[in-house]
Amino acid sequence: MPTIEAAASAAIDAEPPAVWGILTDYKAGHLAILPRKYFQEVVVERGGRGAGTVLRIRMRTMGATRTIRLEVSEPEPGRVLAEWDLDTGALTTFTIDPLDGGRRSRVRIATRWSSFGLRGWIERIFAPRVLRAIYAEELRNLARFVSEARG
Repeated sequence: MPTIEAAASAAIDAEPPAVWGILTDYKAGHLAILPRKYFQEVVVERGGRGAGTVLRIRMRTMGATRTIRLEVSEPEPGRVLAEWDLDTGALTTFTIDPLDGGRRSRVRIATRWSSFGLRGWIERIFAPRVLRAIYAEELRNLARFVSEARG
């Protein structure tokens, strides 16, 4: 099956542990950076902090609304956070790398999934562009969240 990937990254003016704390907090921090235009509802079914968290998300993109169930893992604690779509197998990762001696962070959001047939053809054409825009907005929200938290 063809693999499709969409990604975006940005430098964030915060140390990696601070960014990690925001991304792994599915009850407040992570929810605060999600673009509301696309993420209409997020329900924490289990956990709420990092690995083992299970989420149900209602997301609207490309004119359609769908419900997604995700399970969170930490393949590299403190550096890589992963959200596994329990229905489709799509994998979204958040990777944090230190910049400027650890005073800042490079954050990358990437999703990989497989799709085939007519649906796969359509997704290969449109989905990466849409997801890159969503991730870019999420990264801007993260930068703003960090800035506001500092006062």
